[in-house]
Amino acid sequence: MSNRKVYTDYFFDEPAYNTHDGGYVPLVEPTTPQQPLRIPELLKPDKETASDMYYTVTAQAGEVQLLPGAKTETWGFNAPLLGKTILFKNGKTIHITLKNDLPELTTFHWHGLNVPGPVTDGGCHAPVYPGESTEIQFKCHQPAATLWLHAHPCPSTAEQVWKGLATMVVVKDAVEDKLPFPHHYGIDDIPLILQDRRFHENNQWDYLADYDPDGVQGPTPLINGTVNPYFDVTTQRLRLRLLDGANRREWRLHFSNDLKFTQIASDGGVLPEPVDFTHLMLTCAERAEVIVDFSGYKPGDVVTLYSDDIPIAHFRIHEFAPDHTKLPNHLVDIPDPEVTANAPVHQVVMSGMDEEVMINNQKFDMQRIDDRQQVGKVEYWDISNTNDKASGMVHPYHMHGTQFRVISRNGHAPYPNENGLKDTVGVNPGETVRLKVWFEHLGVYMNHCHIIEHEDGGMMAQFEVYDPDHPKKYQLMDMTTLMNAFAKERGVKVSDLHIPGMDM
Repeated sequence: MSNRKVYTDYFFDEPAYNTHDGGYVPLVEPTTPQQPLRIPELLKPDKETASDMYYTVTAQAGEVQLLPGAKTETWGFNAPLLGKTILFKNGKTIHITLKNDLPELTTFHWHGLNVPGPVTDGGCHAPVYPGESTEIQFKCHQPAATLWLHAHPCPSTAEQVWKGLATMVVVKDAVEDKLPFPHHYGIDDIPLILQDRRFHENNQWDYLADYDPDGVQGPTPLINGTVNPYFDVTTQRLRLRLLDGANRREWRLHFSNDLKFTQIASDGGVLPEPVDFTHLMLTCAERAEVIVDFSGYKPGDVVTLYSDDIPIAHFRIHEFAPDHTKLPNHLVDIPDPEVTANAPVHQVVMSGMDEEVMINNQKFDMQRIDDRQQVGKVEYWDISNTNDKASGMVHPYHMHGTQFRVISRNGHAPYPNENGLKDTVGVNPGETVRLKVWFEHLGVYMNHCHIIEHEDGGMMAQFEVYDPDHPKKYQLMDMTTLMNAFAKERGVKVSDLHIPGMDM
């Protein structure tokens, strides 16, 4: 038996849970019959050599049978909804053709991937127009991790993710391959993309009808695009790659009978030490890899995964072989470079709610560089949330182009599962979270709240990673060009264009 401490609370400030939001939409247990959990298939490379991988990633429209009756119209990557899981191998050069088969422009943002900005990173400055394609190439240079790909076209990111443009990305490396984790994708290594939706007439989604500037929510949990899923457990240990892929919802996760599970990885890869939990909260865009041990159950038992008190997935236990694998108390060494002497401390202040959200008292401007950091230097960033402690929100802060270290929360130690590499961190009202940040690539990148309606609404900034010996100029996209394109694609005048975030 492990002698590690078992954590039994969610850590974040309870008064700031989204359950207290004025517009909170509680989850409702689906009444439709349980159905097998959809496991996204792995995207097959167009070609792979000893040093290179080649992919084509296509944004496309489709329809999916989610509920009895009419199929739901959806968008996805290489699939009608969400997408096929994309596998990168650390050390290889990756070549990707990005195709847009949608009726409007989109972008392909590699959330958590350390790549040059702004184009390869795929934020607002890298639109791919309908019927067109573009090529990107980069060296995959980061440890094994669970990342994701999602649309990021300002200011329509939230609507496009809501329609389905989000899929998992897995980086593999030799270090993680040798760790005693479950490694068989689809059998004992399972992605769980956690989202929520509201179904309207004829089982359709209606983003504008559901719009809330503090984040769109729906009452129906959707796990890998499956309503009321079950998974047949055929191994004693199961590795779950959890992704909060929702626009707004926090997921407070626990199993029936408070079954213990062990977190082995966070956003940017394997944790230095495993952490045991009975309860785990994920804010928007965070990832956690956990191992669940079903040794105490027998064939015919069902273990249920809950968010708060709503069941969201059912694990049906079948016969399995005994597995006596034990996790070591130390898993991997995590980079922890020294902070550069006399480096400035960057200040990021997230403020407001609804339409009043801002960073450093400014709305996002695509043409404005708000901060700069020299490539190769290591500097502190202090991320503050000025919301009121009694009535404010947890703002999940995301930084493009890097994986950072969480140093402290209001001067105290970070949560016990925040000692690995991360790219997204929930910041409580009235709290300042200190990050240690460094970059490997040059470029212009975005940093923002990952309540997606907040970033669309202006709680977003951008910074440049620069080399003083090799200065670069970037052709940054402007909002007028994007709005003209959206209006043309939708067949309306710009003045009649209705994108909720465009008035930021």
